[in-house]
Amino acid sequence: MSANSLSRRRILSLWLPRLPIDRIQRFFNGALGKSNTPSIVVIKDNNALVIHALDEAAERLGLHIGQPLANARAMCPDLKVFDADVVADAKTLSDIADWCDRFTPLVALDPPHGLFLDITGCAHLFGGEAALLQTLVRALARQGFAVSAAIAGTSVCARTLTRQASGSIVADGGEAEAIRRFPLSALGASEAITTGLRRAGLKTIGDVASREPHEITARFGARFSMLLAHALGQGDAPISPRKPLPDYIVEKRFAEPIATDTMIAMTLSRLADTLIASMEKQGKGARRLEAAFFRTDGVVRAIMVETGRPVTRSVVVDRLFRERLDALADPLDPGFGFDMVRLSASRTEIVVQEQRDLDAHVHDNDELSALIDRIAARIGGKRVDVHLPQDTHIPERAVLAAPAQHHLAAAMQAEWPARVESEPPLRPLRLFDKPEPIKVPFATVPDGPPHQFTWRRALHAVVRVEGPERIAMEWWRQDGRQLTRDYFRIEDAEGLRFWIFRDGLYEGEAFDGDGKPVSPNWYVHGLFA
Repeated sequence: MSANSLSRRRILSLWLPRLPIDRIQRFFNGALGKSNTPSIVVIKDNNALVIHALDEAAERLGLHIGQPLANARAMCPDLKVFDADVVADAKTLSDIADWCDRFTPLVALDPPHGLFLDITGCAHLFGGEAALLQTLVRALARQGFAVSAAIAGTSVCARTLTRQASGSIVADGGEAEAIRRFPLSALGASEAITTGLRRAGLKTIGDVASREPHEITARFGARFSMLLAHALGQGDAPISPRKPLPDYIVEKRFAEPIATDTMIAMTLSRLADTLIASMEKQGKGARRLEAAFFRTDGVVRAIMVETGRPVTRSVVVDRLFRERLDALADPLDPGFGFDMVRLSASRTEIVVQEQRDLDAHVHDNDELSALIDRIAARIGGKRVDVHLPQDTHIPERAVLAAPAQHHLAAAMQAEWPARVESEPPLRPLRLFDKPEPIKVPFATVPDGPPHQFTWRRALHAVVRVEGPERIAMEWWRQDGRQLTRDYFRIEDAEGLRFWIFRDGLYEGEAFDGDGKPVSPNWYVHGLFA
């Protein structure tokens, strides 16, 4: 075999022609028992209900996709009819794609009821292409799906074969000969192009392939010409995998499924050793790790953990996944057991060597990062934040909350305004997300502080005041609706200290609909300790 042929891709195309009705019947067969009544799924098309999918019994009666429901009922009065649910169908196809990840991580959707699997270089793990195809088809058939599959060097050729010659495996370079006899409709081109070719006397793919490419392009466009070339094995457009390919991936398959927590933990630990060893050879550490558990009934459960620093020790990976598994609200249900466990590193970074024995600061950072990783694994990375200063004087914008795992280094190096010795703090310890309105009956002067105010139905008498501190809104970030604020540090008779502000300048920004000055609104924005 030449080096060129070794580099050629091998694509397995899956087609589930009865997916909508198979999905429904799987549910009813489990809940009500198997039924032999002809069943169809209908969908609205041009204000009429037409057949969207049908089972084998309905097909034997002569019903077909696109047929009006009224005609179908006339042919079969006992017909069982279900409404289409394209969202549920898409979810089922996505679940099947997750299950197909056990064969290759490169799985792409072929809507509405198909999948592409790039099996280049991995078919030998399953006994060859023929054994892989049979294993996949039989497994899906046991789950209650009608399935058609084929393997070729291009996705278009493989897709065409699934519609016309299920089970075909075309050798590299044999695509043109394999599909030559098939009708033009098998290519999946538009109805207008298919009709135009038939009128020109071209009824099969071979008829069209015998004509000069420039003739086809001139009459039917470059897009159809490219589709035809790909079907004939002359180049191919890349498939778009549902998930990006991980940087590193290791997996363990089991002849006898595992179901105990001990075996699951032991498997993850061994996979972590192998994964870390592979990354260590290239001087890399993991920042995002995912463990996928494949159940024998086709259900796939994936668990992901992230780290603030590149992980280079398997014991850390093991501990993070133990924390994550222990904290799951929906426990990991093994069902009848997992027949495969996969551990992958979807994000890695080059590890920078640092002096850790003599530098106490670096050691403290490592411990803090490890603590954040463990907390994030248990409660979620979005719930562990650090605060970063922002270059603005607007109070609610002066601090940005960011995930600690990704911004710990920036938070450690951040410079905050220094507090003046022997002076009270200028900003409250607790700042409200949204300022809360207060009622101020009157102020000492139009621009002065209040004597008393009501907040949360409690009256507060003001005994001490510091301010005002005037803060104008950033005109380049707003359209003039935000007003100038005068902030006051207030202490009431009970010793509570508030940070309040008047929203707008009296006789300067606060006016009624007739243009007359009105009393501005007051708000409490925070509480001092």
